[in-house]
Amino acid sequence: MIKDIATPVRTKAILEKYGFSFKKSLGQNFLIEPNVLSRIVDHANVTDKTGVIEIGPGIGALTEQLARRAKKVVAFEIDKRLLPILNETLSPYENITVIHQDVLEADLKKAIEENFSDCEGIMVVANLPYYVTTPIIMKLLEDKLPLKGIVVMLQKEVADRISASPSTKEYGSLSIAVQYYTEAKTVMTVPKTVFVPQPNVDSAIIRLLVRDKPTVEVEDEDFFFQIVRASFAQRRKTLLNNLVHFIPNGKELKAKIEETLEHVEVDGKRRGESLSIEEFAKLSDALAKVVK
Repeated sequence: MIKDIATPVRTKAILEKYGFSFKKSLGQNFLIEPNVLSRIVDHANVTDKTGVIEIGPGIGALTEQLARRAKKVVAFEIDKRLLPILNETLSPYENITVIHQDVLEADLKKAIEENFSDCEGIMVVANLPYYVTTPIIMKLLEDKLPLKGIVVMLQKEVADRISASPSTKEYGSLSIAVQYYTEAKTVMTVPKTVFVPQPNVDSAIIRLLVRDKPTVEVEDEDFFFQIVRASFAQRRKTLLNNLVHFIPNGKELKAKIEETLEHVEVDGKRRGESLSIEEFAKLSDALAKVVK
């Protein structure tokens, strides 16, 4: 029986053997609780037919749990100091490929084609570095990859924002952007005590199941997201004020913007956080005719 990497004793021994020191700039916090890792894999529904992309494998704690259940794991690691460690810790597993690259610069479509042609269903499963959580999630979704879903550990506050509902303080442009592409649910909270070094905040595991088609149909996706971002630009301002400020020549077009809001039955005195994704879709389609 191979010993789990993710125990305090084994993690400490591996780090000491290689003289590894954590880089704060890379947001490195390693999990030292095998049960938490096992539950992450459970939430991802990984089977022996699944292909898995992992981001930031660290010393391989989650990677090995994934390799035990998945058909194939491809892990992207940015820190070259970890490559020899991963080479040793993951040596018992033949179904893992480690790629030394920043995932934000990677051609993920190509990586999927090259590695997962014989897999049924591709999941992204990772303990994400806090400082790049949002850019990574948005890249995975905007690249329109053939993913079944994404199950990631991230800062609890970000998980709350992603899965938030309208009219809550957490709800914002990130909630809408992620929920446009996926069905989002926070499935578990994780205390800071199961990491080394301990982060300052608690974490959460969020599961994003990719929709067959976006949750709403819009005529211009880029413009839809621009309107959403504009509506939350200054949260205390009314929707009308934010839109007038954002839209080119907004002051001259104010009467037309008011007319459009009235036409789609959205009160301009409301704030962005009170609008549902469906209301934003109607509004952006109608405003596109005014602005363009």
